[in-house]
Amino acid sequence: MHANKGDQLVRHGRVVGEHDKVAEIVEVMGERGSPPYRVRFEDGHEAVCSPGPDSEIRHPEGRS
Repeated sequence: MHANKGDQLVRHGRVVGEHDKVAEIVEVMGERGSPPYRVRFEDGHEAVCSPGPDSEIRHPEGRS
């Protein structure tokens, strides 16, 4: 998994009816874009996380 500041971390719902959680990556704490990441969720809550297999990184348009 590789991310940059400004990318989105999307954690997919784990059970039927659970929505995806989307957070903006505000700090990359690992080496060369690897986890852990400091993220800010839509409600303003911040956390440090190491995403699992139920997560994906979305890069802004025009950047991969």
